[in-house]
Amino acid sequence: MKILIRNGRVMDPASGFDQQADIAIEGNKIAAIGSVPDGFVAEREIDAKGCWVLPGLVDLAVRLREPGHEHEGMLQSEMAAAAAGGVTSLVCLPDTDPVLDEQGLVEMLKFRAEKQHKSRLFPMGALTVGLKGDTLTEMAELTESGCVAFGQADVPLPNIQTLQRAMSYANTFGYAVWLRPQDKDLGKGVAASGALATRMGLSGVPVAAETIALHTIFELIRGSQARVHLCRLASAAGVELVRRAKAEGLNVTADVSINSLLLTETDIGFFDSNARLTPPLRQQRDRDALSAALADGTIDALVSDHTPVDEDAKVLPFAEAEPGATGVELLLSIAVKWSREHNVPLNRALAAITISPVAVLGSALGEQQSQLGQLRVGGVADLCIVNPDAEWTVEPKALASQGKSTPFTGYELPARVVTTIVDGAVAYQR
Repeated sequence: MKILIRNGRVMDPASGFDQQADIAIEGNKIAAIGSVPDGFVAEREIDAKGCWVLPGLVDLAVRLREPGHEHEGMLQSEMAAAAAGGVTSLVCLPDTDPVLDEQGLVEMLKFRAEKQHKSRLFPMGALTVGLKGDTLTEMAELTESGCVAFGQADVPLPNIQTLQRAMSYANTFGYAVWLRPQDKDLGKGVAASGALATRMGLSGVPVAAETIALHTIFELIRGSQARVHLCRLASAAGVELVRRAKAEGLNVTADVSINSLLLTETDIGFFDSNARLTPPLRQQRDRDALSAALADGTIDALVSDHTPVDEDAKVLPFAEAEPGATGVELLLSIAVKWSREHNVPLNRALAAITISPVAVLGSALGEQQSQLGQLRVGGVADLCIVNPDAEWTVEPKALASQGKSTPFTGYELPARVVTTIVDGAVAYQR
């Protein structure tokens, strides 16, 4: 298929390119940016006048809910939701049922995802068998089947010795370990510790749950030299520790979720279970520190933390409701909203959802590393077309995801994806 995208404002955060230009796509590659090659005859033309043409978004935290949780989400619905959000590449977490701890399971998931002809799927393998924290998985076999990293999702390891062994083993073979910093004992609450949680009678998660885990991780990195990605930072104190670790030269990267970037504990309102999230929403000082850290690069990437939850699991008392929210369709709009409201350069906001996540994945992507998250001639044709002037209201029923729970219900958001192209084929068009 030959596609010609005309009259769009082409923006590539990786190279800094930002000007009105045409893009010619031939097969699954970008044939030209700017002048159309002689003899190029498009089979399909897309007029992008007034729109941005961006690299396809890369989301490092998406739960597809299949296998095992099909009542909350299925590959068909969640891959469609990703495409609707302009996400052309995503990392799925290993806490499926069964857990992604065997080669056959990973290969089956990838095969079924490819049949959807939507976003590219990069599985994260379980760090330990069954996520139980006892026995390390066969990382070499899981890597062969397509896993790009290893982690525990939101399941904390029961002992430090297992983590030490995992990090040493991973470093020996060049694998990355992805960890959400959370102490297993202090992280059992349902809201951020503080006056609000106390007043509402909710069990609290202190900031120390994150900082203690970070101190432990950094000490183990110093001993093992492992490469660690820190998932979904949530506190100002945690940000400061990450900043110091990077200054020291430790091989760490980090991300923050759209929820923690824009919301605070007050968004719980009157026990709104849509705001029952992991990690829990914290105070304004934490949100401000996370925002500043994402802007200056201390935090590398912005993620949706897409976690579809069944409606029945949300219509429960706050403390009993299942944590999680749909978010993959909101990622681009929230990045733009953050850029506009916090005076962050648009190029930085877009980098946090395109080229920066690719840098986090690094060599695990193989030959694809030099192509995803950017627009370049000869590169893979993964891109999205966005109407920057669109103002839309988040209405759960209108979302493509099977999970309709989101703390952003009723929010007015800027910018909306109108077309998504994956591997040279149109995967979504509004």
